[in-house]
Amino acid sequence: MSTLSTHVLDAVRGVPAAGVTVTLYDGGQRLASEVTDADGRVGRLGPALPPGTYRLVFDTGAYFAAQQVDAFFPEVAIAFVVADERHYHVPLLLSPFAFSTYRGS
Repeated sequence: MSTLSTHVLDAVRGVPAAGVTVTLYDGGQRLASEVTDADGRVGRLGPALPPGTYRLVFDTGAYFAAQQVDAFFPEVAIAFVVADERHYHVPLLLSPFAFSTYRGS
């Protein structure tokens, strides 16, 4: 079984994105939901994960609305595959009009 963490960075402000709700799905089933801490992190999200395809949904609209910033993406959804037993880290680099992600370590 694998574990999952995430980290959200506000690329425009150059700071961690605290207060972003992140929800983990397996297909249409919600497995867990957490809010990023002051360092923009969720250290462990959800239960141990068997191999499969999962989706993280970041509530970016609420994050930017709380800062009174207009944003293009109300949410960011990232699908990823758990293929082997390990720790998976899925970071998100965020701005009001763009985002980027990668498989972290």
